[in-house]
This record gives sequence, C-alpha cells and structure tokens, in this order.
Amino acid sequence: MDTSPTTVPGATKDSVQPATVIEPVQRRALPNGLASTLVFLASGAVLVLETVSLRLVGPYLGVTLQVTSSVIGVALGAIAYGAWLGGWLADRRDPRTLLAPALVLAGITTAITLPVVRYAGEVLRGGATAGILLLTALAVFLPAALLAAVTPLVVKLQLSDLNRTGQVVGRLSSIGTLGGITATLGTGFVLVAALPSTVIMVGLALLLGLTGLWLGYYLWRQERTSVPGRPGVKAAVALLGLVAAGLATVAPNPCDVETAYHCARVEVDAENPDGRLLVLNSAWHSYVDLADPTHLEFEYTQWIGAVADVAAPAGQRLDAVHLGGGGFTIPTYLSATRPGTVNTVFEIDGELVELGRRELGVKPGPELRPVVGDARMLVGDLPDDSADLVVGDAFGHLVVPWHLATREMAADIRRVVRPGGLYVQNVIDYPPLRFIRAELATVRAEFGHLALVAPPAAISGAQGANFLIVAADTPLPLEALRQRLGENEGSVTVLDGAALDQFIDDALVLTDEFAPVDQLLATA
Repeated sequence: MDTSPTTVPGATKDSVQPATVIEPVQRRALPNGLASTLVFLASGAVLVLETVSLRLVGPYLGVTLQVTSSVIGVALGAIAYGAWLGGWLADRRDPRTLLAPALVLAGITTAITLPVVRYAGEVLRGGATAGILLLTALAVFLPAALLAAVTPLVVKLQLSDLNRTGQVVGRLSSIGTLGGITATLGTGFVLVAALPSTVIMVGLALLLGLTGLWLGYYLWRQERTSVPGRPGVKAAVALLGLVAAGLATVAPNPCDVETAYHCARVEVDAENPDGRLLVLNSAWHSYVDLADPTHLEFEYTQWIGAVADVAAPAGQRLDAVHLGGGGFTIPTYLSATRPGTVNTVFEIDGELVELGRRELGVKPGPELRPVVGDARMLVGDLPDDSADLVVGDAFGHLVVPWHLATREMAADIRRVVRPGGLYVQNVIDYPPLRFIRAELATVRAEFGHLALVAPPAAISGAQGANFLIVAADTPLPLEALRQRLGENEGSVTVLDGAALDQFIDDALVLTDEFAPVDQLLATA
C-alpha cells in the first residue's frame, strides 16, 4: 500500500507547507472597576424599576398583596430570562459589541414604560388578575430583562483566566447583589420620598442611556472597533428614544400629588363649587364641602355621623381618635356638631395631611390634632380609657391594612375606649363577603356588643359595598341608631343579635399570626 503523503499536483515536496493554525483573538478583560460598576448599576437599576413600578401601577390597580406579588414575580421572571439570554448571546457574539446596546435599549425601554403604563392603565383599571399581570409586565419586564443580560456579558469578558472563574463569578455576583440592596434602600428611603415617579424613571432612563453611549465610545477607543449595525438601525433606535421621551412628557398623569404612599388628586364637584373629592390611587376616598362641614356626601360617612350623633347627648364634646385621616371629613363633622371635641387623627401619610391643609380646609389646632405615623403603633401609646369614640377608616387602596384588622389591634382599641364609648370601623368587601365576616368575628372576640350597618343588597351578598362595624362593651343605642339612619326606608339595615351571629357564622378570627386580608377580599 502506498503510504506516501498526498501532494497537490504540480507541487514539489519542498513546496508543501504545514497548515496554518489561526489562534483566537484574545481580547483584554474589562478593567475590574468598570466591570464592577456596570454590574452594580444594572442590578441596582432593576430594583429601582421594581420599586417604582408599584407606584406606577398603583393608580390603576391599587396597592394590594396581589399587585405587589405580581410586580415581584414579573421582575424575577425578567431577571431569569434576561440572564439566560445574556449568557446565550455571550457565547455566540463578542460581548463587547452587546454591552453598550443593552444599556442604551434598557434606557429607552425605561423611558417608554411611563407612557405605556399610563395609557394602558386607563384601559386596564381594576383588579382583575389578567389586568394586574399584564400591566405589571408592561411596567417591568422588558427593561429588567435587558439589564439582567448585562451581568453574564460582563462575566464572559472577565473570564480570561479559567483558574479564576470562581473568584470572578463570585465577586461580580456579590457586587450585583450589593447594587440591588443599595437601590432598594435608596429608592424606598430617599428617592420615592424626594422625587415623583416620573422624575425617577426619566432620570434612570437617562443614566442608562448615557452610560451605554459612553461605554460604546470607550470600547471603540480601546479596540478601534464600533458596535456593528447598519446606520438605518441606529437611526431607528435613536428615533425610538426621541419618541419615548416625547410620550413620557405628554402621557396622562393621574396624580396631582404623588406622596410616599398614594397617587392623590383633588377634584372639584361639578354640581357644587365648594365640594372637593379626594381620589387616592384611583379610588374615591373622601368628600369635603368647604362651605358646610356638616355635609356628609358618602353613605358610609353618613352612617359614622349617625353613630356619633347617638353616642352621647347632642352637642356634648367627645374625645375622638381616628385611624386614618384622608380628607378629615369625620373629624371636621364632629368639630362642627360637637364644639370642643378633640379629634386626634393618626395618618401615616404626612404629605396627605399637607394636601388637606392646602386644598381641603383642614385646620390643625386644639380640636384637630393630626399625628403622622402608623395607627397600630400610635394606638399602643394611648392611655387606657382615653377615648369616647374610635373611628377606624384606614385603607391601602380598598383594603384595610392587615395589621389594623387583627384581634390584637381590636384588643388595643378596646383598652383605649372608655366604658360606654364606641368603636366604629369602615370595611369594604365584595361577594362572597369573607373579609367582613372575618372582621366581625375578630371584633366580636374582644367587644361584648356588636352591630353591622350596611345596605340590604350587600348583606345578602348581591353586591359589594361599605360595611360599618359598631362595637362597644356596653349595650349599643340601636333603636336610636335605626331611627337616625331611617332603616325603615330600606336603604340601610342595622344587623345585630341572632341575625348577626348567623351572618358571621364560623368565620375566621384574624390574628397577628394569621390575617390573610387580601385573600379574603378576593372575589370568587
């Protein structure tokens, strides 16, 4: 068998050259400081997006456990898919050509988030599960996924020495986590308290976009290579950025004032020039008549006013504690109908108190004492037997904060209410009425006497509505209350005794250990 090497015809033995081996181009790793900064920035930006997104969707969906869970879940999904995509691309393309575009596109999509959420939010108002998931996805997913792709791209560039793989991955992972922690604390404690959501989002978009542009120029200077792409594509991206910036400036803003807890606006009643409607996170919260402090527009405020009217002889002053201020409708009513009444109002949102002073006629003084803070903590500081009337009217959107709905909270309120005093609590619920039943069972576990005020259709489970719980340690003035409410006219029912026990049935007593308020409120 001929085993001589094969030669190209016409070539001599001496002319045969060994095959040329092309060594892969070894690109320099990014400077450690730059790599760390990029990972820190990208990871932190995701958490800024997540935190601010809750405020963006709140005016349309409310701020409930389901909305919060949706934002967190969508953000985590975006991080997972973005990291996977970034790693996949890093193995197929030079990461240096991808880093700058990822940051620029993240900036553009962050800017687009504002108009997209605000236009889509008007269509998706309400609390339907599909609407919650869709709007939170529009608010978070795309920019968070692009930012999550940055870390694997940077990691790929830093792995020039396989003997240091663990060190590089561990260091950058740690820096990314620190970026997320810093952004979460900084946004929650500083940015949200100091700046509107629009300013935060536009500022973040500019930071990401400018960082991406600078990084592209830096890498080009380092290696004299430009990010590949046709001029038309680059022009389209630039145009998209300009359109996003323009839409962000003209997108409808549902807030007159953006507080640390609410998107708030005050509307003038078209039928009453002195009427003011306070809207918090898209929900009608309070109505104030600037010319007539005794005017109670909403039915539930009329019920509370009726309870206060029969709580003591007409005109007698009271020591009243209010859990939640809002538009200060009831404190103002008590001051007008019972001169000398001292209204201590616990309101967690200090900016809402200031809004009330500016636009709702709230005038703090000896008879009206707003105290900014969490009602659960502040009630605990009150002396025993110090209030004739406690009014529970605190809400996060349409939901009573869970820690204000437990037996432990009811026990603290009972400690504060004087013998013969009353506790009234406003609750919103919808069929199948699981929350109002549970809250009634909870209050009944601490107070000896209980009644429920609500529309007949709501009690029968035909509709959602406000419900008013009335509780005391002494017999309630039910006959006087029925007459004051005009129960015989059929617009409202006062339920007590065996009928109330049957309504409550075997409902869950809520405790600090277990109070699934949001789940109980979910409609069937």
